[in-house]
Amino acid sequence: MTRLPMTPSQTVGPYLHLALAWEDGPYAVPLRTAGAFWIRGHVYDGEGDPVTDALVETWQAQPDGHFDHPDDPQGSGSSAGFRGFGRCPTNDHGEWAILTMKPGVVKDGSEVAQAPHLDVSVFARGLLDRVVTRIYFADERDANESDRVLSPLPEQRRTTLIAEPTDDGYGFDIRLQGEHETVFFSV
Repeated sequence: MTRLPMTPSQTVGPYLHLALAWEDGPYAVPLRTAGAFWIRGHVYDGEGDPVTDALVETWQAQPDGHFDHPDDPQGSGSSAGFRGFGRCPTNDHGEWAILTMKPGVVKDGSEVAQAPHLDVSVFARGLLDRVVTRIYFADERDANESDRVLSPLPEQRRTTLIAEPTDDGYGFDIRLQGEHETVFFSV
């Protein structure tokens, strides 16, 4: 009987890119929703090459700042068709895109306001676990300056969390390592 070698431990990818995507995953809101926009970007590895088998997942509050979830300290609400959750695999160029609406200011249980943001998880080959970051919006400067997560970061690192306006929404690239690495949070 032939003995096969042990199977090496696995990272989170690339199978998540294939198994966790679904047809309307990139749509946190339905097409043609008033106020909807695209947030688009790339995922890059430490060498600056596109990651073609990553999965980007977003979770966010509704435009009024509420989450459609019973644990929301402000109380849950619901906007018609707003899912607040998007999931998009990267393509052959490392690109991803999610159609959404800008979240409102979120207050936590102590009434401290958080600037409008999207919570983001990235799954990719070579990662032992997902990495977690946030996307803030360049045109929310006042709210960003008082955000208790964003404002303490050094300016150079803070810019890695800011999405810039584009013709049809916002652009936001995710850099997993290297120069200009995106800030990731321990959760």
